[in-house]
Amino acid sequence: MGRFQGKRILITGGTSGMGLAGALRIISEGGQVAVTGLSAERLENARNLLPADSLVLSSDAGSEADISELQTAISGWGMLDGLWLNAGFAEVSVPEAVTAEAFSRMMNVNVRGPMLQLAVLSDLLNPAASVLVTSSSSVYEGAAMTSLYAATKGAVIAMAKSWASALAERHIRVNTLIPGPIETNFRHFMPQESRQQFEDFVVSQVPLGRAGTAEEAAAVALFLLSDDASYVTGSQYAVDGGLIHY
Repeated sequence: MGRFQGKRILITGGTSGMGLAGALRIISEGGQVAVTGLSAERLENARNLLPADSLVLSSDAGSEADISELQTAISGWGMLDGLWLNAGFAEVSVPEAVTAEAFSRMMNVNVRGPMLQLAVLSDLLNPAASVLVTSSSSVYEGAAMTSLYAATKGAVIAMAKSWASALAERHIRVNTLIPGPIETNFRHFMPQESRQQFEDFVVSQVPLGRAGTAEEAAAVALFLLSDDASYVTGSQYAVDGGLIHY
C-alpha cells in the first residue's frame, strides 16, 4: 500500500516541473491526481503521461472565472485529501522598471490566485487533509532583479501561516515549500542571454554545488502532503541545497 492509496490530490501548476514530478509519484504510490496548467503543449503531455482517471485542466490562477470553473470541476471529481497550490510565474526587472501592470499581473497569479483557490476549495478538503503552498528561495536571497517576485512569494508564506491556524480545527495541515534552484524551471522567466550567467552565480552559492531536480523537490512536497507529516503544520521546508539560512 502506497502513502497515497485511495487519496485524491490536486496540484495547480502540475503539468510540468516539480508539480508533474509530484503527480507521477503520487500515482505510483496509489493516489489519484488532478493537475492544472496553461500551456496547451504541457497539458497534452500531462494527458499522455497520467492515467485516464486523472483530471488535466486548463486553468489560469489569475482568472476568477477559471478559479470558479476549477471549483466546479473538483466538486464533480470528489473530495480532496491534498491540495498543492504550486502555480505561479515570475518576471524580473530593476525596481525602477516595475509598472502597475506588472505588479497586478504577478500579484493576481501568485497571491490572489492561491488565496481565492483556497477559499473556494476549502469545503472540498477532507478532515486531516494537507495543503501545500509553493514559495521561493527568492524571498531570502535579496537579488536585485527579483523584488516584485520575492514580494509575492513572501506573501504566500504569510498566507500559509495564517491558513495553518485557521484550518487546524479541522485537523487540516498547511505548510510551505521553498524551492531554490531547481533544474527544470530554474529562472526560466529570465531572458535567455542572462540566464546562464545568473544560474552559474546562484549555483556557486549553493553548498551542495548544484541545482536540484524536480524529483528532489517533489519528494519533499509529497512528504508534506502525506500522512508521514501528520504532526507538521505552519512550517517552511527549503529544498535548496543549503542556499538560504533563516
